[in-house]
Amino acid sequence: MQTKDKLLFRLNEIGAALENREDALLLLGLGSVGAETDRLDEFSDLDFFLLVAPGSKERFIRRLDWLEETHPLSYSFLNTADGYKILFQDGIYGEFAVFEAPELKDISYAGGRVVWRNASAADLVVPLANTGRIPPSRSESADHALNEALTNLYVGLGRYMRGEKLSAFRFVQVFAIDSILRVLHLLEPEVDYFPDPFGNERRVEKRFPRFAEQLPEMTQGYIQLPESALRILDYLESVYPANRPLSDAIRHLARQAIAGR
Repeated sequence: MQTKDKLLFRLNEIGAALENREDALLLLGLGSVGAETDRLDEFSDLDFFLLVAPGSKERFIRRLDWLEETHPLSYSFLNTADGYKILFQDGIYGEFAVFEAPELKDISYAGGRVVWRNASAADLVVPLANTGRIPPSRSESADHALNEALTNLYVGLGRYMRGEKLSAFRFVQVFAIDSILRVLHLLEPEVDYFPDPFGNERRVEKRFPRFAEQLPEMTQGYIQLPESALRILDYLESVYPANRPLSDAIRHLARQAIAGR
């Protein structure tokens, strides 16, 4: 059985196991096992919510016997007050949370699919997404985002020269790239391939192939940070009228860093 089929089968197995538990109300698949099964592949995992009757949440979190009825677990980690990260003994990885229905209004999620429903919960109305509480990951202001990227480069190179190379790495190859990603939809055509409201970096290689081709030179790692900064600067200048004195200052710092290595 292929991994994608195993994942969907396991989720259905979990639903079947819940049939014997009166306090279990509804199983909601999310992500690639939710509404986006078209992007399932061999590296996907289980992501789901379990809705339970009032007063029973703690029991479902404290004891995972309902989950192990489908297959034994080799690892479980209570990573939030609501749920776990898990690994089944057959290699299937997953993340899940347990909620009582009224809690969903305060939880950010998207792409839900009802996998199983208790007959007693036939009238339970569950939204398949709640994106209103997700902080916006995109911006419509290229000026703000791209100037933020430029200043990220300058600050990062200064920290590199000071010897704070890990901080420099984050400013140049994380923060600056993140700033660009916030407005990348304004800079080149986007391929419609499962955008993620939680992270612009998800599937960027398929959504923005032109930009993705340049990423290897922009993210050369801890040692080649000045070279990465220069390539990011080149890109910014190709899509935006960057401030010349600031660009010159960034280039000066990068070349000074390379010469002093």
